[in-house]
Amino acid sequence: MARIEVPMPQMGESIAEGTVSRWLKKKGEKVQRDEPILEISTDKVDAEIPSPEEGVLVEVLVEEGETVEVGTIVAYLDPDAEAGAGAGEGEAEGEQPAADTAEAPGQEASPELEPAAPEAATEEAPQATPQAELREPAEEEEKEEAPAAPEGPETAEERLKTRSTPVVRRIAEEHGVDLSRVEGTGHAGRVTKQDILAYIEGRGEEGEEEPAAGTTAPEVAAEAEAPETPSAKAPSAPSAPSDLWTRFYNEVQHPEFPVRSADDVETMDKIRRLTAEHMVLAKRVAPHVHSFIEVDFTRIDGIRGANKARWAEQGAKISFTAFVVWACSRLLREFPQVNGTVSGNNLIYRGNVNVGVAVDLDPGLIVPVIRDADDLSLVGIGRRIMDLAERARSRQLNPDEIQGATFSITNPGVLGTFVGMPIIPKGTSAILGTGAIEKRVVVVEDPETGTDSMAIRKRCMFSLGYDHRIVDGADAARFLARLKELLETFPEDA
Repeated sequence: MARIEVPMPQMGESIAEGTVSRWLKKKGEKVQRDEPILEISTDKVDAEIPSPEEGVLVEVLVEEGETVEVGTIVAYLDPDAEAGAGAGEGEAEGEQPAADTAEAPGQEASPELEPAAPEAATEEAPQATPQAELREPAEEEEKEEAPAAPEGPETAEERLKTRSTPVVRRIAEEHGVDLSRVEGTGHAGRVTKQDILAYIEGRGEEGEEEPAAGTTAPEVAAEAEAPETPSAKAPSAPSAPSDLWTRFYNEVQHPEFPVRSADDVETMDKIRRLTAEHMVLAKRVAPHVHSFIEVDFTRIDGIRGANKARWAEQGAKISFTAFVVWACSRLLREFPQVNGTVSGNNLIYRGNVNVGVAVDLDPGLIVPVIRDADDLSLVGIGRRIMDLAERARSRQLNPDEIQGATFSITNPGVLGTFVGMPIIPKGTSAILGTGAIEKRVVVVEDPETGTDSMAIRKRCMFSLGYDHRIVDGADAARFLARLKELLETFPEDA
């Protein structure tokens, strides 16, 4: 029976690549069908990947820490092999051993959202560059005189030097760059995505480089046609929305600073890189405006106290955040621009109310989504928040549970923050930040007599961050005023 491929799975509609976090099985080990074989990390979620069939893990093509495109073969299983077999199969079939074909870990992922994607290691020959295809006939004789392949078996380092990822080759082709002229910083001198983008950016700033010795006229012409301005760098038709955002992110100059003797330096983990990418892109694309309002939580605090025991019997713990989610979900239909987004020159008004609630992972942040929140009761929303938060902290969320938000809520107040100015997540037009709920002395008016008096009330500051391309200041003010009204007159039967 033929060997069985283990591909990098598609973990979500917008996910184009994944990182091998950890191999749970070693080469030569027996695995059962549906038994976890490796852990992967994407820009949405971490997950264990089960074995597609029973067999022996005979070849590992992608090492821990490497990022590859969805569909890339990461390993092979042999259903007929004995446990411990497979170490020498590559030599017997004329292939390099798995240890040679596997690349070194550490390829950077540039995410949400965020990585250089190595191709399947089964490809033996480098793909021809556009310049190679433009060589004149006079060069054909020279090519024939050159050996087709190095004498003796090709080492892993030699193969890596002549290979690049599909993403790198696509960028090189779009910009007319000969990869042989790009200095690689990857394993064995391999050209990474960061290398090719830095080369293109440097060429645009410094002007046309001198052609290398032996470069033909067509090659020079091909490079002369390569775009040299930042505005020409973005592809006309990116393969996926996340790819377009990644390219925007990589065009941003990220300064580096000198390290002093007393400093500690550590590489960003995947969650931190994704957060950094999303925040930079969101601030770059959306013109942020923030409006503020103070809300009295005294009535809600009373409702919580009166119903706490009853809710506990139902297995629910209703936080203040659950009240805010309930109220926002009822108002977002009334304010479609706050529940929409800008897409090119179009405005999209979402047909669902999906509220994302930020969860602190300490360190890190993730935003699971309560779908169709406007269809849920207060208790139902409270249960969903508890469930999503618990599974977020234990890394057990599914990819679709952190996608598709139409509006987001973040609660820095739980840690005592007075108020914050949150950044709008991409693909949405607004985010609500809730501050600390604290007792304050305020002036209250008696509705019957109209007289003023001093009172102690539980109050909280809200900030609404919104995209001024779709939400005007008056829209934000009306939304916050209605939110304040609904929370301060919260219905008993919600």
